[in-house]
Amino acid sequence: MASTNMPKVISALAARTQFGQIMRRARQRQERFVVNRRGEPQVVIMGVKDFLKTVAPEPEVLAAIRAEAKRKKRDRLKPAEIRREITAFRRERNLSHATRKRRP
Repeated sequence: MASTNMPKVISALAARTQFGQIMRRARQRQERFVVNRRGEPQVVIMGVKDFLKTVAPEPEVLAAIRAEAKRKKRDRLKPAEIRREITAFRRERNLSHATRKRRP
């Protein structure tokens, strides 16, 4: 449930002393906090899901690709598959570097 309230303004001291609670509220309740220092806003604290949804939304094409992969149950890689992908990438990269070095 996303919060429709305005961000809560807190002092830097309050942010320092209550940081764990602020993080929990930002994550669980989608609350946002503006941290003031000497009366001037310095930073915003918000949960990652809230940030991704409002500040850095996923492009539509990536959302479509993700939905299609999930539908086909290809949205999860096993550790062995990840290792194979990394190894293949490194092998290809090393070959291309070696080829460039040989050319005059």
